[in-house]
Amino acid sequence: MSGWRGRTADVALVPAVGLVAVMGLVVQSRGIDTAAEWAALLAVLLSTGALYVRRRHPVPVGVVALAAIGAYGALLHRPGPIMLVFVVALYTVVDEGYLAVAVGLGLASVVAFAVADSYNRSPNTMNGATLLHTGWLVAVIVGVTRNRRAYLAEAQARAVVAEQRMEEESRRRATEERLRIARELHDVLGHHLSLINVQASAALHRPDPVRSEQALTAIKQTSKETLSELRATLGALRQEAGPAVVPAPGLHRLGDLIRTAARPELEIRTELAETRSLPPEVDLAVYRIVQEALTNVARHARATTAVVRVRPDHDDVLVEVDDDGIAQPGSPGSGILGMRERARALGGSLTTGARPDGGFRVCARLPMRADPAPVGEQA
Repeated sequence: MSGWRGRTADVALVPAVGLVAVMGLVVQSRGIDTAAEWAALLAVLLSTGALYVRRRHPVPVGVVALAAIGAYGALLHRPGPIMLVFVVALYTVVDEGYLAVAVGLGLASVVAFAVADSYNRSPNTMNGATLLHTGWLVAVIVGVTRNRRAYLAEAQARAVVAEQRMEEESRRRATEERLRIARELHDVLGHHLSLINVQASAALHRPDPVRSEQALTAIKQTSKETLSELRATLGALRQEAGPAVVPAPGLHRLGDLIRTAARPELEIRTELAETRSLPPEVDLAVYRIVQEALTNVARHARATTAVVRVRPDHDDVLVEVDDDGIAQPGSPGSGILGMRERARALGGSLTTGARPDGGFRVCARLPMRADPAPVGEQA
């Protein structure tokens, strides 16, 4: 919008300058009667018309305006209002950055102005008009130069600020991406390695061939899934083009998660209500929260039964994991903190604690539509 207004003002200035110059010529000559006056009028009109292209060709237009001044003075033997045309052309030359050319044009115009003014100057009078003209041109050149330098300094400062903001935004996105990848790797490795540890301990402490075979089969399946997810994650990180895209599990893989986490001494039931399609980030958060909760059950709770519930509640989806094990008192560990961080990052919440009838409960409320929290809260 500002550029359009600037071009409109540039175009509108030309007829205004031309009108003032022509009217000044008419008043100065008391009409246009002689051939010299008609020729001076032609010089005014040609130099004024050249102002239309002064932004694209500032130096040639300045030369044309200077030549018009010389012709005007030679024809009428006196300076005149055509000087206004030259001032506009000189202003443009300075504004476009041709300071040396502007100084040369200004000195040449002073000479032409002095020559024209000398025709009507008596020996006893000073050339005051020439001095006035010189001061005017110096003021134009100095003033425009100062304004241009201030403008360039401000533009440079804005460019520096914009570059700093881009760098800060890039660092912020890189930090968020690293945190996201680190969280995914923690959840994948923490869950699967915990299950492997539990199954291996069961096989060692219960030398029953059947149980040992079941444990080894579970370890084989769990390690296979671990390697698969880890390989997919690292493969995404090795991509050179574009951001890393880590394959995201969701509710569609909840059955596989339950089968992997279940053991002979731990029964896991699911109660899944029909839920409309979730955004990918919410779907992933539901899966990871259930995964981490079941990991804690397997490692710490000594439970025999766990129940996983996923159901809609108005505009939210509720995720509950209950067990009948031993509730561990004390401050929450990194697993619970990670679950809470996931919920808060989407604008949801997570609560944990002992159940009234024994056992432990993890309850997460996530919005159906993700409402990301500010970066500071996520961190």
